[in-house]
Amino acid sequence: MAIETTCIGAYPKPDYVPIIDWFQQKGGLTASGGDVTRQASKVIAQEAEKNEELFAKATKAAIDDQVTAGIDVPTDGEQRRENYIHYHCRHLNGFDFENLTKRVLRDGAYEAELPTISGNVLPKGNHFLDHDFQVAQSFTDRPVKITVPGPTTIMDTTANEYYADEQKLAFDLADALNFEIRALADAGCHYIQVDEPVFARNVQRALDYGVECLDRCFFKVPDEVTRVMHMCCGYPEKLDDADYKKAEPSSYFDLADAVDRSTVNQVSLEDAHRHNDLKLLEKFEKTSVIFGAVAIADSHVESVEEIRDRLLAALQHIDKNRLLAAPDCGLAILGRKLAMIKLRNLCKAAALI
Repeated sequence: MAIETTCIGAYPKPDYVPIIDWFQQKGGLTASGGDVTRQASKVIAQEAEKNEELFAKATKAAIDDQVTAGIDVPTDGEQRRENYIHYHCRHLNGFDFENLTKRVLRDGAYEAELPTISGNVLPKGNHFLDHDFQVAQSFTDRPVKITVPGPTTIMDTTANEYYADEQKLAFDLADALNFEIRALADAGCHYIQVDEPVFARNVQRALDYGVECLDRCFFKVPDEVTRVMHMCCGYPEKLDDADYKKAEPSSYFDLADAVDRSTVNQVSLEDAHRHNDLKLLEKFEKTSVIFGAVAIADSHVESVEEIRDRLLAALQHIDKNRLLAAPDCGLAILGRKLAMIKLRNLCKAAALI
């Protein structure tokens, strides 16, 4: 069998999608005045039925592209989200999207106006991701993966003005995410991914309680669900930004043992943008590795042979049945043309193994 392929999350949005993607806005997450957040708030208050048609149309287009390229486990492309974090936060009590708070985040990589945590974080009582999944799954017979932002990444991309104890906030977020994840599982979603890129930037927080939060996110999720976590090293604001400040390369090594002991079945690691010492893969004794084999912020197109050779090198350090191939992270920054070319080459290379 060929190596299985998947995507990580975001896919380029068509022009007709009514919300501004943070990659479409100059300055990305740092857009002055919180423009992306405010624009999304306005769209949500508009005609829901019309927006639903557009979101469904865009979701189908994203899935069709992935399936056409050969991806085995596509995502919904996160077409409904202004970004992968704040979309979920809008569906939780305790977040204020009207009074934004400016703060520096990602080790100084960004300064942004962010939603404010102003009360106890709790589910609002109505599930929403099960609907997103059911719409997405209706467009393909391949299993669709749905992503959720992890607790420590939510903490790093919002402004906490309420909780005195950060660990208590993390646990409340994990429990709120679990409410949604279990509804996804009940709806038939067999691939659920928690995104925790901040693990690589704050290793100690991840080891202190972040990995425990992962297990809380997946509490009582049935065995037939593949529990995935994504751990990239950082997302730039624009294509070919060579000076973007990435997390330290040693972070993956520092985190591998703890992640491998968790209840996670698959861990997604970035490798294409910045190659790892592949001995890293040996540290995952039971967890499968989703191996980032094409870069998502580099206009250079990796050839089929280049991708194949890197996958073969990885197989010197991990069993074939525990290696999957994917892009490093979400594809939104590439634009549709580049994303499709890279996905096709990725799938061709995986089929050659």
